[in-house]
Amino acid sequence: MKMKKQDRQAAIEKEIEANPFITDNELSQRFHVSIQTIRLDRSQLNIPELRTRIKMVAQQNHERIQSIEANEIIGYVIDIVPNETATSVIQINEDSVFTRNQIARGHVLFAQANSLCVALIHKPVVLTRESRVKFVKQVKLHDNVHAKARVLEVNEKYFYIEVKSYVQQTQVFEGTFKMYYTSEDETENG
Repeated sequence: MKMKKQDRQAAIEKEIEANPFITDNELSQRFHVSIQTIRLDRSQLNIPELRTRIKMVAQQNHERIQSIEANEIIGYVIDIVPNETATSVIQINEDSVFTRNQIARGHVLFAQANSLCVALIHKPVVLTRESRVKFVKQVKLHDNVHAKARVLEVNEKYFYIEVKSYVQQTQVFEGTFKMYYTSEDETENG
């Protein structure tokens, strides 16, 4: 059964409020209309495209990041509690995949996870000491990858962080990272 335009637009607005990172493709499938219809509905509702919504959220979160510049982060940090948890999202584009099969290059997923670990730690200098990673499932062109990092342990020199990445609800990557850090005093005393 086809929804009336007004009802569909109201439902789209609710979906995006509940999940600002939902794609036009996912909305198209959910409401059984074309992607062009979704784009037109978003435009009429003054709801920006996904990339713009992600950037807006990331800009709000970057104020809480001390260890890395925004342009050095792979993906966009959409949620962060410094020294505890963080989440980033990246959309896999043509530059991130192998031309032959449209599968994401592993270093892109690793870089997203690694830079998220750096961003998570609220210290002036953060470097990767060790990592163990596992690529669980293939990621394809245009997938949105959500990486979730959580601190497992902290001692006087290292943070131990777990990262799990997902495309929708399917896990595609996991890793543990041992991150070296320096405190404010150490950087001042050189």
